[in-house]
Amino acid sequence: MDSYGRAGVNLEAAATAVSFIKNLAAQATRPEVVEGVGGFAGLFRLGDGRLLAAATDGVGTKLEIARLAGRLDTVGVDLVAMCADDVVCTGAEPLFFLDYLAVGRVVPEDVAAIVDGVAEGCRRAGCALLGGETAEHPGVMAADQFDLAGFCVGIVDEGAMLGPHRVTEGDVLVGLASSGLHSNGYSLVRRAFLDDGAYVLEAQPEGLDRPLGDELLEPTAIYAPLVLSLSRAGLVHAAAHITGGGFHENVPRVLPEGLGGRLERGSWPEHPVFGLLQSAVGASDEEMFSTFNMGIGMVLVVPAGGEDEVLSAGAGVAAYVIGRIVAGAGTTISGTD
Repeated sequence: MDSYGRAGVNLEAAATAVSFIKNLAAQATRPEVVEGVGGFAGLFRLGDGRLLAAATDGVGTKLEIARLAGRLDTVGVDLVAMCADDVVCTGAEPLFFLDYLAVGRVVPEDVAAIVDGVAEGCRRAGCALLGGETAEHPGVMAADQFDLAGFCVGIVDEGAMLGPHRVTEGDVLVGLASSGLHSNGYSLVRRAFLDDGAYVLEAQPEGLDRPLGDELLEPTAIYAPLVLSLSRAGLVHAAAHITGGGFHENVPRVLPEGLGGRLERGSWPEHPVFGLLQSAVGASDEEMFSTFNMGIGMVLVVPAGGEDEVLSAGAGVAAYVIGRIVAGAGTTISGTD
């Protein structure tokens, strides 16, 4: 993405690194591994038809927004969301979570605020905060800097797994509304809104209904309980968490060979912040849909005829029919340039 590259993120290098990692991970395996690097979560066979699903992630440079705003109690929710919502894409129930917090200097009140957010995220995801680690890095990190990472483990019966093996042509794509930017693309967000001083976190830009800081720090939605409930009811074939790489990278991860996803832009509302961001950086529609969730945080592949039941089971999460599974490959989005 040209705009993302100008913000200092090299996507080509990242893709190359992942290919290296997959090759290395293949050399450190066990017979119980069902799916390793590349899926939304790694899968490990326990026996008796049960699989462990595990995912790890961080919050990325959204942490810098939290640091600048002096608001540390929401990014822990983001952390759990990024991991638990990957785990549930396999159909697994998130069981427990561990966090790792690195700080330049331990300030007990700040550590407590961050971990309070992690605990809140675990409550929303329905998993236990099993433990974690806080490390102080004086001389390596500035006193007020910090980084945050986490790890989630879930369990699923092998026969209940979601994924490409269940997806068929004609399935319906249902999008679950995002709460905003979630936790991806913040290197570009910071460049667009803050680096040149065009915006301040306390001000309310035209087009938004709240201060910029509130918009940027809105916690990532946690879909795990809803997706798990729909999966257990037999209403979902697959689920794609729309995180880094946007629609074009994540939807194909749940599609079998020979099938693609066709989405209809305009079938769901896009948060105003995406238009504001696109205008600020001069990004194309293709770039935006390849980086951000654009208002949809999770895409469910639903058997045709089951979409109405899914739409009515939102439990407070807005849902929209946004497309279908068609013959082909990849993701196409009508209404984009």
